[in-house]
Amino acid sequence: MLAPLGVDVVAWVDEVHGIAANVDPDGAGVTRDAIEATPVRCPDAAVAARMIERIERARKDGDSVGGVVRCVCRGVPAGWGQPVFDKLDAELARAMLSIPAVKGFEVGSGFAGTLLTGSEHNDRFVRADDGAIRTATNRSGGIQGGITNGMPLAMRIAFKPTATIMQPQDTVDPDGNAAVLEPRGRHDPCVLPRAVPIVEAMALLVLADAYLRHRGQVG
Repeated sequence: MLAPLGVDVVAWVDEVHGIAANVDPDGAGVTRDAIEATPVRCPDAAVAARMIERIERARKDGDSVGGVVRCVCRGVPAGWGQPVFDKLDAELARAMLSIPAVKGFEVGSGFAGTLLTGSEHNDRFVRADDGAIRTATNRSGGIQGGITNGMPLAMRIAFKPTATIMQPQDTVDPDGNAAVLEPRGRHDPCVLPRAVPIVEAMALLVLADAYLRHRGQVG
């Protein structure tokens, strides 16, 4: 449905336990081949090796680590979304926060935007060399007032460490008495590589709804 419109959604592991990839926030130059070239699904090969090492260390320790998946939706036309109750960023947040282990969501500059002034944060509209209207920066993450502005939709999704770890943990039994939880079986030390296609699927579902709503309104 969205491919004929030129919409392309790509996600990758952007950070594992503080080890962050060195890639463009809007996904410029990031390809699916580069993402799938490493088991951790990070397009920065050098950083991916460090991420894998950190995950392996957690596995050997019977522990787990969390991190961040970055998702960029390219080619989304301006005008999708609603200004109040169904803001596109709110719909994306609802979809992403419904994924198990997700504990945080950002669009554009996210929490880092709180460190800027309005004059520093505002995205100025400009006419590009090809005549198209764009913004000089993309701190809004491609969404302004709940509606797409034609720039890439850039978001970050935070995943907590896997709760089930291979270490004894203090807890209580059904009667409220002190007990020790000792898990058995196989459990991932980091869920992020598995989460990448899930994030992409969620983003595509939200965008498909936004496209159908827009088409129903404007034809």
